[in-house]
Amino acid sequence: MKISAVHTHVLDVPLAQAFESASMRFDRRQHVLVEIVCDDGTTGWGECLGPALPNAAVVKAYAGRLVGRDPLETEKLWQELYNLFRDQGQRGLAVTALSGIDVALWDIKGKRFGVPVSVLLGGRFRESVKAYATGSFRKDGVDRVADNAQECAGHVAAGFHAVKIKIGFDPANDLKVIAAVREAIGPQTRLMIDANHGYDVVEAVKVGKAAAAFDIDWFEEPVIPEQLGAYRAVREGQPIPVAGGETWHGRFGFKEPIETRAIDIAQPDLCGTGGFTEMKRVADLAALHGVRVVPHVWGTAVQIAASLQFIAALPPDPPRREPIEPILEFDRTHNPFRQAIVTKPIEHEKGVVAIPNAPGLGIEIDRAALDEFRLKEPA
Repeated sequence: MKISAVHTHVLDVPLAQAFESASMRFDRRQHVLVEIVCDDGTTGWGECLGPALPNAAVVKAYAGRLVGRDPLETEKLWQELYNLFRDQGQRGLAVTALSGIDVALWDIKGKRFGVPVSVLLGGRFRESVKAYATGSFRKDGVDRVADNAQECAGHVAAGFHAVKIKIGFDPANDLKVIAAVREAIGPQTRLMIDANHGYDVVEAVKVGKAAAAFDIDWFEEPVIPEQLGAYRAVREGQPIPVAGGETWHGRFGFKEPIETRAIDIAQPDLCGTGGFTEMKRVADLAALHGVRVVPHVWGTAVQIAASLQFIAALPPDPPRREPIEPILEFDRTHNPFRQAIVTKPIEHEKGVVAIPNAPGLGIEIDRAALDEFRLKEPA
């Protein structure tokens, strides 16, 4: 079996109502899938975190090194591709594009051996996982405090055990949002806050101290990801556990924040940190230093399926009779093609998501939906 072709599919849809995090504005949903085709007809699917068109361009730059190669040699291909752009791309697009390729190669490997990727990673510790609802972005033209409270109450009514809300805009208003959401969801629902690196250290410490009264599980990306000293200052200056890592790519990106205890919770993104090949190394590094791993997930059903395969194989840390179970980030913002591109949508049942057990990622792509949502070329 040899690789015969590498394709990218840029999916795009404009949004009727834009929404914002502290660092980004979304007026459309745009994601890129990677399709790797083998000469025996086997096809693998992956996805890249981050801007779709630049990722697609880098995937195409890698493609020439893949055609004619054995797709089962995932480690060998990963090292070769990473080294191809090492001088310019130890992080960023070179790694996010490589991530999509690696996920697709593992999908092929699972299909070749007739088992889910999680079995190839060492075995399934669990068949389902609790999900937490991610949403509560700032929307245009609405009262943010009331909107966030209403949205999160809806997630709880749907069965989610935890919700994550967006802050990082203005500390005073953010604290009003936190208070309103806590009141709306009650004391039993877990609540996480995500600043999307919108604060400086002084603001983050102030917010963390005040928000602690609302029983917050973690404080995500309080400051910009380059400032590891600032991360440590926030962690030391306020009582909420600090989380981060969706933009730290690969084991080298995670080495210093983990070794210096800049974070309590590592959040590598499978489709951004280097695919299955590198994600396992990041998780092993975190376990070595006693840092909890909660993967970041933001994408289509392809990324959700891949993340579920990784979560299935994530060993309990520490191992004990009643272990700390991982949880799945489950995006609840509007995305018409998120589940439409697979023949069997990956949805939750009262806040719990079953992990696919078919070979590879465990999904089938709906090519009619790909055609429907593919980015249209300008006339």
